[in-house]
Amino acid sequence: MHIQWYPGHMTKTKRMISENIKLVDLVIEIVDARLPESITNLDLRTLYKDNKRLILLNKVDLADDYYTRKWIEKLSDEDTIALGINARDGLNMKQVIPASLTVCKDRIERNKSRGLINKSIRAMIVGIPNVGKSTFINKLVGKANAKTGNKPGVTKGKQWINLKKGFELMDTPGMLWPKFEDQEIGKKLAMIGSIREEIIDLQSLAIEMIGFMATHYPKLLIAKYDIPDILTKDPADAFHDMTLYRHFLLPGAKPDYNKMAKVFYDEFKNGKLGKITLDRDL
Repeated sequence: MHIQWYPGHMTKTKRMISENIKLVDLVIEIVDARLPESITNLDLRTLYKDNKRLILLNKVDLADDYYTRKWIEKLSDEDTIALGINARDGLNMKQVIPASLTVCKDRIERNKSRGLINKSIRAMIVGIPNVGKSTFINKLVGKANAKTGNKPGVTKGKQWINLKKGFELMDTPGMLWPKFEDQEIGKKLAMIGSIREEIIDLQSLAIEMIGFMATHYPKLLIAKYDIPDILTKDPADAFHDMTLYRHFLLPGAKPDYNKMAKVFYDEFKNGKLGKITLDRDL
């Protein structure tokens, strides 16, 4: 299974970020808490390497709590604060602006020394597709200013959004990198829904997911699919048995692998199997 997805608008996004990065004081980088390292767009980061950053590990409700804590520790440094959030239900959203002010403390003090006491802090929101940027903005602003959807590619252009708290936010479309040198990263991105589903071989991906869970989250797999010896089976054989276990059958009692792949993909992507972190090497 070879994964590659780089729509034309992503080239425009890179140009947009490059042209506007000098207008902002802070970059708010939103990542999926399940994939905080592999999800990092190094091509994108070169555009704002000199900016202060707030890294938000979104969807912490879907990620392994132990690894979320470890990643927050690792990603935080002098110029960066990392914070775990769940934009959908508002978890830790009240900490975002105070954390942003802390990161921008030097800029705020410099503005005050110049008499610019009420100058707004401008922040650019960046991230790859389907990490929850629009949901984050809507929760932060308090109303639906940005379109949202549980699929990649919803935001298509630059959006400036004013906050009453002295903040201006610039939203940008999700951006991937032109080529996945490491296809394992491409597979992980597909598992969390950052690759358009229509171009994915869901059966192959589901088998990869089963193998990952059997190795790293066996209890979660057994809790959902109580199949004898599922952990010792080849993932492809386990996928077959899981299809029969769910009674997904075509006429003639043939296994409906397409349905099973779609169901398991959705269960994994949406956290129905439990809290899972794909990036585990710290």
